[in-house]
Amino acid sequence: MLKTLIVMLLAITAGAVGDIFLTQGMRSSGDLSTMGLRQIFETVLKALTNWRLILGTAMQALSYVVVAFLAQWYLGENVTPMRWAGISLVCVGVMMITKSSVN
Repeated sequence: MLKTLIVMLLAITAGAVGDIFLTQGMRSSGDLSTMGLRQIFETVLKALTNWRLILGTAMQALSYVVVAFLAQWYLGENVTPMRWAGISLVCVGVMMITKSSVN
């Protein structure tokens, strides 16, 4: 029971922290509705190097893994290899984006 609570708290925390960092990162980007096309493009480029957006995205990707693990382990659901492959692709994509913005 304690194991389940710890894993659930980790999943909830990852999602909540991810949401907070994504919100902070997007607020620092400004209001896109008042920008021209060039400003939007520049904002998107800045967003790719914004540590809050990167961390928020990584926490959200981690929550996919935790939820799938909980669904299989705790709820006894059948998480198919196709779903695990999709989750892996999301995580690899997040790592690639993070790595490319650091270099």
